[in-house]
Amino acid sequence: MHYTIFDTPIIRTLTRWLALFWLKMLGWRAEGEVPDVPKYVIIAAPHTSNWDFVYTLLVSFALRLNVRVMLKKEMFRWPLGYMFRWLSAIPVDRDKSNNVVDYMVSTFHARDTLALVISPAGTRKKVMYWKSGFYHIANGAKVPIVLGYIDYRRKLGGIGPAIMPSGNIDKDMTVIRAFYADIGAKYPEKAIDKPKKAVLS
Repeated sequence: MHYTIFDTPIIRTLTRWLALFWLKMLGWRAEGEVPDVPKYVIIAAPHTSNWDFVYTLLVSFALRLNVRVMLKKEMFRWPLGYMFRWLSAIPVDRDKSNNVVDYMVSTFHARDTLALVISPAGTRKKVMYWKSGFYHIANGAKVPIVLGYIDYRRKLGGIGPAIMPSGNIDKDMTVIRAFYADIGAKYPEKAIDKPKKAVLS
């Protein structure tokens, strides 16, 4: 098991103070509470700018979210591998989409706790559909999907409701996408216009 930035008490406390400070300086605030479940997939949406990652990180620190992200395995070569693991990243082979889903499902089964953050859009460019890897991971692992968001219109980032996947992706995506309908992206023209069905990532 690799220790991460979230497992270091002093650094975790310091980063929370810094995150709260910068959010206040930028006129932003964080809301919501850490889900009271040991394992879940958390959506990071909408995603139209590199700033989304910055605000997502600040909100995560502010709310004491102990999250993990996926990065392509090539980024874990020496000497940066240890640093990325300390920053809570999990190496995956993104060239094999189905294997990514299977690998993350098995990772969920193997761990007592795991909060995996995923951006369904997968890109800052205009997209017509969300990738559905996040859904298949949550459904396969039998864990809830937590709706995280960054709202530029209200300058607010936080955690919304949790959805337990039913296996009916059309039905569940209608509920999920309805939640994000009023969330303001940094570049609204790059956001998805209508709540359509996701496609396999």
